[in-house]
Amino acid sequence: MSLLSPSMLDARFCPRCSGPLSERDLPNEDRPRLFCDHCGYVFYRNPKLVAGAVPLIDGRIYLLRRGLEPRRGTWTFPAGYMELGESAEEAARRETVEETGLEVEIGPLLNVYSRPEVGVVVIVYCARVVGGEPLLGPETLEISMFSPQDIPWDDLSFPSTHWALADWVSRHGSASGPRSTAISSGPPAE
Repeated sequence: MSLLSPSMLDARFCPRCSGPLSERDLPNEDRPRLFCDHCGYVFYRNPKLVAGAVPLIDGRIYLLRRGLEPRRGTWTFPAGYMELGESAEEAARRETVEETGLEVEIGPLLNVYSRPEVGVVVIVYCARVVGGEPLLGPETLEISMFSPQDIPWDDLSFPSTHWALADWVSRHGSASGPRSTAISSGPPAE
């Protein structure tokens, strides 16, 4: 039985020489690896890194309703895959601008959340809104501000979204304040 997940087996050819990859037990490895019989390259599949920010202003946070699958129509903070050549902080700032139009100053690390079942590690920062205006983009159906007690817990996008917001609330207490008027591109997807 293979210890590699099905997504790890989708790589069939070596990125160095284009030779075929096969699953092998290798010396000094604790699990089967994809190995190129032609050039000897070991093809490691590693988790994807996601960076995000919880944008804060006046005791409330901005969340967005996802416009893309997976989990289209559910609420999350701005986040996305890191690009080569950028730091986690830079990625969190970039994703916030892309998904909300808001400029943020990245603050302290909130936490790091591992989701081994999907091969993702999520790095989340606290952030302070320093400029911009909420703007909908192709990845965003709606943007709204939430007080800690108004977070839509039953309609969050991912386990890591829930974990990060629970951590944020535990650090910031139960500040009060009404939910702001949302901007929206229409009703959320079913």
